[in-house]
Amino acid sequence: MAFDLDLIQKVYEQLPGKVNAARTLIGRPLTQAEKILYSHTYETAARAFERGRDYVNFAPDRVAMQDATAQMALLQFMTCGRSQVAVPSSVHCDHLIQAKTGAIEDLATANEVNKEVYDFLASISNKYGIGFWKPGAGIIHQVVVENYAFPGGMMIGTDSHTPNAGGLGMIAIGVGGADAVDVMAGLAWELKMPKLIGVKLTGKMNGWTSAKDVILKVAGILTVKGGTGAIVEYFGEGAESLSATGKATICNMGAEIGATCSLFAYDEKMADYLRSTERADVAKLADAVKADLRSDNEVYANPEVFYDQLIEINLDELEPYVNGPFTPDLATPISQMAEAVKQHGWPDAVEVALIGSCTNSSYEDISRSASIAKDAMAKGLKPKSEFTITPGSELVRFTVQRDGMMDTLTEMGGVVLANACGPCIGQWARHIDDPTRKNTIVTSFNRNFAKRNDGLSSTHAFVASPEIVTAFAISGSLSFNPLKDTLTNDKGEQVKLEEPKGFELPAKGFAVEDAGYQAPAADGSRVEVIVQPESTRLQLLEPFSAWEGVDLHNMKLLIKAFGKCTTDHISMAGPWLKYRGHLDNISNNMLIGAINAFNMETNKVKNQLTGEFGEVPQVQRAYKASGIGSVVVGDENYGEGSSREHAAMEPRHLGVRAIVVKSFARIHETNLKKQGMLALTFANKEDYEKVQEDDTIDIVGLMSFSPNTPLTMVIHHKDGSSDEVTLNHTYNSQQIEWFKAGGALNVIRQEFAK
Repeated sequence: MAFDLDLIQKVYEQLPGKVNAARTLIGRPLTQAEKILYSHTYETAARAFERGRDYVNFAPDRVAMQDATAQMALLQFMTCGRSQVAVPSSVHCDHLIQAKTGAIEDLATANEVNKEVYDFLASISNKYGIGFWKPGAGIIHQVVVENYAFPGGMMIGTDSHTPNAGGLGMIAIGVGGADAVDVMAGLAWELKMPKLIGVKLTGKMNGWTSAKDVILKVAGILTVKGGTGAIVEYFGEGAESLSATGKATICNMGAEIGATCSLFAYDEKMADYLRSTERADVAKLADAVKADLRSDNEVYANPEVFYDQLIEINLDELEPYVNGPFTPDLATPISQMAEAVKQHGWPDAVEVALIGSCTNSSYEDISRSASIAKDAMAKGLKPKSEFTITPGSELVRFTVQRDGMMDTLTEMGGVVLANACGPCIGQWARHIDDPTRKNTIVTSFNRNFAKRNDGLSSTHAFVASPEIVTAFAISGSLSFNPLKDTLTNDKGEQVKLEEPKGFELPAKGFAVEDAGYQAPAADGSRVEVIVQPESTRLQLLEPFSAWEGVDLHNMKLLIKAFGKCTTDHISMAGPWLKYRGHLDNISNNMLIGAINAFNMETNKVKNQLTGEFGEVPQVQRAYKASGIGSVVVGDENYGEGSSREHAAMEPRHLGVRAIVVKSFARIHETNLKKQGMLALTFANKEDYEKVQEDDTIDIVGLMSFSPNTPLTMVIHHKDGSSDEVTLNHTYNSQQIEWFKAGGALNVIRQEFAK
């Protein structure tokens, strides 16, 4: 029995009529994404929307939150005046469990260390009608695809890898907590109408190639920002051949190309997965409207007419890829990896190989890795690298344990970690002899920015499929190509690993003793949510102040960030995750990972009040104490990566008034707008070079702040000279009201106070 079956049934009952109306409105056949988008507008669309230009109000079916972001989202929600969430919502405790020893010990430690936060999340979920998944239940995206995702639905989630649900044909989009508050409060959720990128998959994969290699290749084609503002639709005979969880892997890692989300059309593979996860009723409903859960036939016949960009990949010819280090779009085919290692001087010895995470922890993934381990042991091979396994959910962990696969992996020396994010997000107490030594790790995760996994800038992290990662664990070498290379076994013989074999779904079906779900109270009015005033982990929020109604003058330059500045650089995870519910405490990590363009160091900027250099948060606190605003200047794709809104809330809390960059990543730009910040871009990107270390900055034109009208930044230099530069923005009228009110949440409060 599926969760919220009545909601799903209602969506499917209305879908054919809404799709027909949209087809008439637009006057042409529709893609799958367009069908879902137009059937989820907050109010019936009166005209066709222009892709990449028009802002549209949507009504998502569901909200999902992980524990690190749920804290701030729910702290905001509890101030908006509602007694219960307006749409089905869930909280998943997956981010706060640190990987150190093994699953049992690490989960016990997390329950003790994070008790205050878990109790808060459980109680606030209970009060407001939110489904709660306890620590150990699994990673949010795996749990969602097993329980909540359904073809043709729309969901938002407070995590950048929410698009994982696209593996079941759902538009699922990563957002900041303030967006989640809008939807949980029953308000419209705003999104710029996405552009559409089509990826036609022909042929069929075989041997060592897996679904992960599709997205690794696409990342190499589109780069980390090539999908920004777009939905990526996969189709073709190759798409039909992929398992539902393989499709989910591709959609999950679409976040690494900046895509709004990714989608596959509803097919028999999805129906099989729904039935296997005890949702045959959803499959039956979906089968009845199957034509409306796919693009129209005319789209598949002439895709170049309907997509803004078209990519074709022949799966017959696709080989495994290894992406990295330091960025998920540096894609190298396995056949060229040995040469690349030599050319770039990457450390060849693989010290740790890690499989699992929200991207690759399905039954199919683990079964294929287990087949490699079984073959290796039969041939007298032992792993030369440390090897860890992170199951995606208790459902998967219990089932693979039952079927003997986990025993195979542990017999080979693998360490099973908790059903949580762990090393993928920096929650890893890694053991290493010299943290400054250049070293290589290989993961089946999704993201590999510097310091992402273990906090060490010396670590070269590479991303590959679970199959290739397992082979690397056995060989211990980044140059190893399992498709052609041999290894020396314990008898001195040269042996070759067999191609992986696995199962899309368990023959005996999935099984679990305790999935870890806690349903909310039927009446939460008497449930008390306790936040202790002296807590260092949780802090009730105070509204941000409204705009003063004047242009901003005499602001100081806080930092000019050089190069890649992700949300990890702006608000680091790892040990800082424990402060995600306490805005003031977590603000002490603001921009400590960003590289200062004037000295090429991190967390060392000039305090213009004293002339001395200090840590970024401390310098900004000095400006705030003196009543002085500041400006952060950044490079391209500023704020790429995680959806964490803390990267927008921290500057706002500490008194930064504007972020001025060459370009923004989508989610971060929206998060800044939601918090009442100015998110602005150089009209001429070369003006970035005009910003100097001792500058005082004015931003003028705010008195007539309006859509499509640039603002002006006046840069006053220490020598008395100045530069005027034009700043563009993407604010619409509603978003300008957020700025004037001091944030979107202030506008929501005003609406509920009427």
